[in-house]
Amino acid sequence: MTATPTTSTATGYRVVNPATGQVVEEFPTATDEQIQEALAAAEQAYRSWQDVPMAERAKVVARIGELFTERADELAAIITEEMGKPLSQAKGEAEFCTDIFNYFATEGPALAADQEIKAIGGGRAVIQKRPVGVLLGIMPWNYPYYQVARFAAPNLMLGNTIILKHAETCPRSALAIQQIMDDAGLPAGAYVNVFASHAQIADIIADPRVQGVSLTGSERAGAIIGEIAGRNLKKAVLELGGSDPYVVLDAADVKAAAAAAWETRMENTGQACNSNKRMIVMEDIYDEFVAELTEQARNLTPGDPAEEAAGTYAPLSSRAAAESLAEQLRDAVNKGATLHAGGTLVEGPAAYLAPAVLTGVTPDMRAYREELFGPVAVVYKVGSDEEALALANDTDYGLGGAVFSTDEDRARAIAERLETGMTNVNAASAEVAELPFGGVKRSGFGRELGPLGMDEFVNKRLLYIADTDLVQ
Repeated sequence: MTATPTTSTATGYRVVNPATGQVVEEFPTATDEQIQEALAAAEQAYRSWQDVPMAERAKVVARIGELFTERADELAAIITEEMGKPLSQAKGEAEFCTDIFNYFATEGPALAADQEIKAIGGGRAVIQKRPVGVLLGIMPWNYPYYQVARFAAPNLMLGNTIILKHAETCPRSALAIQQIMDDAGLPAGAYVNVFASHAQIADIIADPRVQGVSLTGSERAGAIIGEIAGRNLKKAVLELGGSDPYVVLDAADVKAAAAAAWETRMENTGQACNSNKRMIVMEDIYDEFVAELTEQARNLTPGDPAEEAAGTYAPLSSRAAAESLAEQLRDAVNKGATLHAGGTLVEGPAAYLAPAVLTGVTPDMRAYREELFGPVAVVYKVGSDEEALALANDTDYGLGGAVFSTDEDRARAIAERLETGMTNVNAASAEVAELPFGGVKRSGFGRELGPLGMDEFVNKRLLYIADTDLVQ
């Protein structure tokens, strides 16, 4: 299709290259008939898929994982064009999906094994983990493959089936995932991609054939989906926004610590839920830390994410996202914050915003309470460990957090008191297939990955067998 200019009000399933602002391809939204076909196919597939021995399901799930690596170059090119992810990071994301599917294919049988519990009154009691049925996944654009993998892998292993509604800006990656599922040998209907509208999503959740919904997205989307799910008595897992604290108490090499913090913040051009959005730095190293961040940000120029030339930065996912972030920065500066570097938007329809360093943020600024979803390092100065902890917890979010110190016990003392779903000592995060991911407060509820990833959409059924001598 010939590329045509896009506008910030464009809606529907379409590929808009954020490096150019041009529409590349458009896809029709599903008809109501197609939605009904997807529901019927997923329900029918569940009736047979749940009865397939887990060892056999594991073979299919493992093959799905293999295909993500075998097709990593192709998959990477798709999302680099769709949402601007630097090509090497895009390939790494596809390959990480292999780890996730392999983990659940390997560990799934043990994680889902029957658990005998003590029956004090006699007899035998067993907790069984059984599938629940058809699930709806609503996935975001920032990690188009990874987010799907961490939802789909454990649930396919359990014997559930999936209807997947991807972000409207990621139709090509959505179709590529569907092709992988089909080619790996999943039965028809076990995984069904739908280009559904918002109204259709509400209908899918309400449908009695659907037993649960998992969403990764914004607070606003989570509130809407959570309300619909609750109204229809459906289980929901919500992984929402974050404003993770990144506390630096001391450092043997301040410049190296700041460079590491900057690299973490710039991952995926700052568009990660659990990125280090609030850097909280002890006053004796603060000036040197900010100076190094500023040096890292200064003189960067817009670059093609498919090329990743040195000294360049990638676009955000859309022009609208870049404009929204720029407005948050303007609000902070107008109210007295200091912008040390970056923060400028390129002219035209492309989605480039220069990576920024911001200090002096106060509670009356939007940047204090709102998530800054992009390449902005916000740095706060503190004078004590208690002040650092109070600031770290002064947020409506509770996804992750990290504390750094040459004294591990000192760092752990703060990390233990962070009001988050994930807390780290001397590591920005611990994102591997075997460790659970999720938050508290307005960051949502439920967990994905690791042992807890197979413990959400599951019927924890009790099987009780009475002693024969007690039977009358």
